[in-house]
Amino acid sequence: MSAATAHAFGEPLDLPMVVGVDGSEPSLRAVDWAADEAALRGASLRLVHASLWERYEGTTPTADTEEPSEELMAEDVVEAAERRAHRRQPAVKVFTDVLPEEPEYALTRESRSALLLVLGCRGRSGMAEALLGSVSVAVAGHAHCPVVVLRANHSGEARPQAHGRIVLGVGDSPAGSAAVRFAVEESLLRGVPLEAVRAWRRRHPFEQHAQPPTTGGPAHPRERQARDLVEEALHDSPAGLQARCRTVEGRAQDVLPAAAHGADLLVVGARRRPGHFGLQLGRVAHGALHHADCPVAVVPEPA
Repeated sequence: MSAATAHAFGEPLDLPMVVGVDGSEPSLRAVDWAADEAALRGASLRLVHASLWERYEGTTPTADTEEPSEELMAEDVVEAAERRAHRRQPAVKVFTDVLPEEPEYALTRESRSALLLVLGCRGRSGMAEALLGSVSVAVAGHAHCPVVVLRANHSGEARPQAHGRIVLGVGDSPAGSAAVRFAVEESLLRGVPLEAVRAWRRRHPFEQHAQPPTTGGPAHPRERQARDLVEEALHDSPAGLQARCRTVEGRAQDVLPAAAHGADLLVVGARRRPGHFGLQLGRVAHGALHHADCPVAVVPEPA
């Protein structure tokens, strides 16, 4: 069974968590996050450096070396990341690898046999901010397993976990959703509440109610539809899950980052388009990756 199939059906596999490392501080913070997650899941950690990363992300290793060869520099990167992971979670098994190829392709291929893929992304400003980072967007859009992106602030520091809640963006088809299962699992692993959020919008600002509101329920029919989807998403939740349902009027790409402010993790689904080789992320996932101030998990949904 492939990693994608395992995630889709919730089958446990002895798969590692993979972290893309480039020697920058954001990528080392991603190692910290992944080490903690691996400890929660009882998984091993695989630290991968793709040797052409620097050309795309504009980062430089933190090691104090004078113009090392690319091979030596790559070895320094993974060794520093390995030491960081061992300091963070000594009991987690750590493996490293250097892949002399384009990072987007290397990491997307690694996702085929990964439990989870974690990336740190440097903060940006101006027009470059909209790009977030070509590697992060490309991998999140094509990976076969869930991808967690830790978006740094403008000083280059990854935001720490708040240890408070998991936020789930509820999609159009929540029944059997891989994103829902992932968010529920994260909430249970961490012992924190799950907040399921669905955005809704009127057809136009002066739209009238199609029918009178139900007693104690949402007044607008689109809000009622959103509420029904959130309740459907959590219908089969396991006992012991602390869950809260929310519907918020507005665009999902704006609503979800705001709802996830200060959260441990924002989870969104990404439905792949078979035969399409271009950008796979929709507006909601893009909005989450660009604007959320917490780590964002993009979970591929089976076609």
